[in-house]
Amino acid sequence: MAQNGSTLPAAIVSRMDSYPENKRRPVNKTLFNNEYFQLTLNMRNESLVISSRGDLVYSAIPYDTARNYIQRAAVQTLLHPDATHAYIEGHKPNLETYLALSIFQVTGKKVGKDSAEVQAAYQQIFKDPLFEMQILGRMLQHDETGPLSANLAGKFLYSENLKTGISGYLSEYVNFVVQLTHALPIFTDGKQVQLLSENDGEARFLAENKHLLLNKNSDLSEALMWLPAPVRSNLEVAISEQATAAALRPLLRSEMQESLTATRKNYVAHSRRPEELEQYFENVLTIENSNLVNVISDCHVLDGKLPFRNLNFNILVGDVSDSKVSDALIRGIYILGNHELSDILPETDQLNQPQWQPFLKYEWFKCLVDNPDEAWPLLPVGNHPFYQVVEAEIATRFPKVVVLHNESIIHEGIRYIGLTIPVALVLRRKEVQGFIYTTLVELLNQDTEIPTVIVSHAPLFNELSLLPPESGSYQKDYVCSDERIKALFKQYNIIGAIHGHHHIPASSSRFKRTEFAGKSLFVVCSIYSKINTGFELIPLITE
Repeated sequence: MAQNGSTLPAAIVSRMDSYPENKRRPVNKTLFNNEYFQLTLNMRNESLVISSRGDLVYSAIPYDTARNYIQRAAVQTLLHPDATHAYIEGHKPNLETYLALSIFQVTGKKVGKDSAEVQAAYQQIFKDPLFEMQILGRMLQHDETGPLSANLAGKFLYSENLKTGISGYLSEYVNFVVQLTHALPIFTDGKQVQLLSENDGEARFLAENKHLLLNKNSDLSEALMWLPAPVRSNLEVAISEQATAAALRPLLRSEMQESLTATRKNYVAHSRRPEELEQYFENVLTIENSNLVNVISDCHVLDGKLPFRNLNFNILVGDVSDSKVSDALIRGIYILGNHELSDILPETDQLNQPQWQPFLKYEWFKCLVDNPDEAWPLLPVGNHPFYQVVEAEIATRFPKVVVLHNESIIHEGIRYIGLTIPVALVLRRKEVQGFIYTTLVELLNQDTEIPTVIVSHAPLFNELSLLPPESGSYQKDYVCSDERIKALFKQYNIIGAIHGHHHIPASSSRFKRTEFAGKSLFVVCSIYSKINTGFELIPLITE
């Protein structure tokens, strides 16, 4: 993309110079703002971020984690209002469950999904487009991270939602992104923000994905006819590149700080783990997947069968099963994750069988049997005989899949190297990277020409990871400190890396381009969810 080049477009430089505060800001430069939002450019990595300015409150609901989903839903609704209606209608069975629970939380009255109260609340969703955007965002979150449980009334009942301030926030957000895309060569999906460039690859990318990306040329005619009059009026003014006023009154921190602080202080968490609630909801989305090279990881299946179906070539990047899953039809490759290590274990009374005897003396194995979460930091590196036992067991469950335990395979002219790195062993980084180097030397086999993708459950190191530094799981010391590995990447035609493990939701991005060892590589992390049954790798490996 344009922002990865060495020279910023003239329009961006000019815009940057027009904000005096940028002279004293070495890193985050303002490129565009209005009263409530701003677009900033990080000068270190030339990334763009839309953020609300300090006084604007997104939601009065404590710990509301859906903002990115709702902003993405807002952009998609601007582009395709009919698709928003259809998505929500397709989720009616689950929305009825949420509405019945919401009504109970407010009134204490138990009502059925077919009751008049639930059906009236369901119809109310379609009477306010800003509320409908929110419902789309909530269902996107539901499909990606599992059922919601906290503060359901404020999220799903229109009467309660009016008190949250989210509609006012959304009104200002859609106003801002439309202003932005008409003021600068920008496109956005509601989370990622990119600069448009004039190269052929960029133009082709935008043409292929124009249905997902808001930009100056997006057709908003359907949305303008459907949106409330104040919002429609503001967007029409924004498109004409004039100044615009607020459409709905948002919540402002300067006016609400005391009540917001009191609400959060007195908040009693009553959320439940999503997996505890799965039984009460239906999967209304298709499990079919037609990707030619389908990347997926971290399914953590609990019912013994794969939750998706793809009859082409699959790259299963570990932590697929927590219930001894088997599948006789799926094809592709399988990389061992940490959950496979406990999933293959027999019942405790069967650990005296011959294949387990060599491992009973190890502390990490005892932990694996008794409490796997305590075992992860203790796991042996790479080539321990225990992994061979795991590999053999997984192979019997997936007869058409090749388990790549520190091995390689060639598929359609691409060499895939599977490294067994179940977890990120930060404190044993030198040992792990020594293993990575030695194994790569063996598997690369002096063939410097064939395009090669390296696959591991945990990322190789931070440079080839999608985990963002602001994540609580990020370890700043987990970097590539072995110069020999960098030399291999320079020498061989390694084009990308794939990992799983960190449960990065699809809405945060499933791939990126990064510079490592003097070359541009792709990094992919595709975590399973009901709206993400895999990532199509073909565009990246053929680019």
